[in-house]
Amino acid sequence: MPTYSDKVMDHLMNPRNVGEIPDADGVGTVGNPVCGDMMAFYVKVDDEDRLADVKFKTFGCGAAIAVSSMVSEMAKGMSLEEAKKLSNKDVATQLDGLPPNKMHCSNLGADALHNAIE
Repeated sequence: MPTYSDKVMDHLMNPRNVGEIPDADGVGTVGNPVCGDMMAFYVKVDDEDRLADVKFKTFGCGAAIAVSSMVSEMAKGMSLEEAKKLSNKDVATQLDGLPPNKMHCSNLGADALHNAIE
């Protein structure tokens, strides 16, 4: 079993921003058929082109849930341009690292957010 940082465990056990935004300005979904992880991100944009709200629904492993939670926390309040630059490395760093075999999960989180912004 992979060893996770305290931050990963916190976001897994207490995920932030779970759910849907009914009148979302953007919805982005991604999935990895190999591992079975599926993520959907919902974004609400304010008048200043900032992410006023970010929510997610994730079906997957603990790392995928923690990544989704962290991405939603990081992105909230960012401008659209800042959020488009959010990378998988940024997410993994904020989580104090992920095991090598779980790094693909951080790719999915950033990709789902980027899809929602598009």
